[in-house]
Amino acid sequence: MKLGIILYSADAEAVWNALRLSNFSKNQGDEVSVFLVAKGVECENIGTDKYDIKGQMMEFHRNGGKILACGTCLKFRNMPGTEICPLSTMKDLYDIIKTHDKVVSF
Repeated sequence: MKLGIILYSADAEAVWNALRLSNFSKNQGDEVSVFLVAKGVECENIGTDKYDIKGQMMEFHRNGGKILACGTCLKFRNMPGTEICPLSTMKDLYDIIKTHDKVVSF
């Protein structure tokens, strides 16, 4: 299955659960793409001791998962793209929606 996850929240628990689903799905052999939009682009900076968001992101990245971050949303926040979350466009989001079997949002 090709799973697309759209992450628009900056709530640590919601982000952590979205990334847990991403990692679980990847470990099941699925192709998984994550797109960060709106407050979701802040997720690299919101982890807590309870919700290891950075660790989940690193695991997903190491396992070949793809995380893209909305360039406009990053620019609004004066944030750069990163190696784990490169700057992306609405076309990238559209392509995920168009080509993936299932798309969920958090």
